[in-house]
Amino acid sequence: MNLTQKLLSKHLVSGELVPGAPIVISIDQTLTQDSTGTMCYLQLEALAVDKVVTKSVAYIDHNMLQSGFENADDHAYIQSVALKHGVYVSKPGNGICHQVHLERFGVPGQTLVGSDSHTPTGGGIGMLAIGAGGLDVALAMAKGTLNLACPKVVEVKLVGKLHSSVTAKDVILEVLRILTVKGGVGKVMEYTGEGVSTLSVPERATITNMGAELGATTSVFPSDEMTKKFLSAQGRAKDYIELKADDGATYDESITIDLSKLKPLCSAPHMPDNVVPVEDIKGMKVDQVCIGSCTDSSLLTMLKVAAVLKGKKVNPDVSLTISPGSRQVLTMLSRCGALGDILDSGARVLECACGPCIGMGQSPKTDAVSLRTFNRNFFARSGTKSAKVYLVSPIVAAYSAIAGVVAEPPKNVKILDGITLPDAFDINDNLILDPKDFNDIEVVRGPNIKPFPVGKPPEGVIEKAVTIKTGDNITTDDIMPSNAKLLPFRSNVPYLSKFCLSTVDADFAERTERSGGGIIVGGENYGQGSSREHAALAPLQLGIRAVIAKSFARMHRDNLINSGIFPFVFDNKADYDKIDRGDELSFNPINAIDGGEATIKNVTKGYTFIALLDLNDRQKAILKAGGTINYVKGNIQ
Repeated sequence: MNLTQKLLSKHLVSGELVPGAPIVISIDQTLTQDSTGTMCYLQLEALAVDKVVTKSVAYIDHNMLQSGFENADDHAYIQSVALKHGVYVSKPGNGICHQVHLERFGVPGQTLVGSDSHTPTGGGIGMLAIGAGGLDVALAMAKGTLNLACPKVVEVKLVGKLHSSVTAKDVILEVLRILTVKGGVGKVMEYTGEGVSTLSVPERATITNMGAELGATTSVFPSDEMTKKFLSAQGRAKDYIELKADDGATYDESITIDLSKLKPLCSAPHMPDNVVPVEDIKGMKVDQVCIGSCTDSSLLTMLKVAAVLKGKKVNPDVSLTISPGSRQVLTMLSRCGALGDILDSGARVLECACGPCIGMGQSPKTDAVSLRTFNRNFFARSGTKSAKVYLVSPIVAAYSAIAGVVAEPPKNVKILDGITLPDAFDINDNLILDPKDFNDIEVVRGPNIKPFPVGKPPEGVIEKAVTIKTGDNITTDDIMPSNAKLLPFRSNVPYLSKFCLSTVDADFAERTERSGGGIIVGGENYGQGSSREHAALAPLQLGIRAVIAKSFARMHRDNLINSGIFPFVFDNKADYDKIDRGDELSFNPINAIDGGEATIKNVTKGYTFIALLDLNDRQKAILKAGGTINYVKGNIQ
């Protein structure tokens, strides 16, 4: 068996490990964060459970700019409701959820589901870590299980060793170049080969983190001596177990990457798989450089950045920001002198939080070129529509900040030789609240926390107008924008829905409300990116009954079903071209659910076409109930 099959077998509750088949697995741990967390905990409350059954952590790391009461109110709600239900709380300033979870909670061989698409970061420590919508996470906390389609397993065989100017970021960019942003849908990326042993846990975590950009269910590395070293340094040696694939294990697909042949790479605007060599854009003027995010903010990364910056000055035309991934990272940088080297260069050190990665501050100037060590460069995600965002490694970012133009590092950077992880990390968990220390918690609810929309069981024929027709690779950032102005309203779906798909069509929400709801028509890979279920809840609020697309990203499709919205796929993709915005479409929802397809009539143009609805028995029941909350209403107060 390969490692993925071993982990799935160990946690299999029901179903068979046949690719595409519905399975249920047991969940050991869950994580939430404050951007998706308010909705997740509102849903957990609706499930009427007293305490969670998984080891769960609520992180406050996304909505950190408190320019109004909304974010602070959300934080108070999350802290109180989490502690009341037996969930640990990582307070503001303690760090980014994935970095902190790796440091303090991740356990090799365990399953983790999180309400954040980059939860697969945990695969760097040998976890089976899966991102999901908030309702699926709430159900996992309440019941200890997760429903999913059994994935295929892709072997990514690593051979050779990276040059000092090439980083783990370049490894995952190469995988993205080969497979594209939809190449991992329905698959787990499993890393094997002699090259694995040359990568530290933080480097592995960079790779598994950005595996989310492939659309993969998750990514996983074996647990070996590197894992043991990392856990021992965190004072958690007891959590270590060895995990690896059997000799001769088979895979559904396989690719090989020679680490020694990789060169610095970058993702050009506006998609992570738009990968080109850094040398192709060398010399391009740079306005902003941002180093950090859950992808590249570990102590190892920051020590390397500090070494490059030491004794140098940031170019006067460049704004350089540094976001350490956790308070542990920031503390250790300050004690070893590396923080001083960073500050002396002219860099701006930001809070240990997601920050610019999710558009929470540091939006670049008009028409700026921004180099970022983040995981996504979707259009307008930075908060500036005209900006051009390139994803690069921390080494390229640091050299470019000094040069003022895109700079390709020398092949061997001697100042980076010998920079390794310490034998012991500084441990201080006083910003992590243990629920066992709290009793008689009263949940705090601010005025910005509104009831979430719940679907209704379908009745009769659904006939609605197409209120928008989109192109390929529409992201959840497009569907429900994430920026400093809107993030404070993640617990207020009625307000948030007014901005649904606004980066694609500013009039969509108003037009859909005026039409009394509608149908969305999409292209390939509709809903890629974040796990945010708001990208399904906002359309539900507006009265969207179905999305008909050429193909879907996994998490968004699951979220649509959870909300009672029909996720149809064109049987013949040519039918996409025949539909225009404003066309009235009709279908029988019950026949579609039972038959696995619908004959959809274009009432406006007088023809019919077939759209497929591939559902398992549970998903059929969910759509007939009008969504998952209705489906599990026997457990609701």
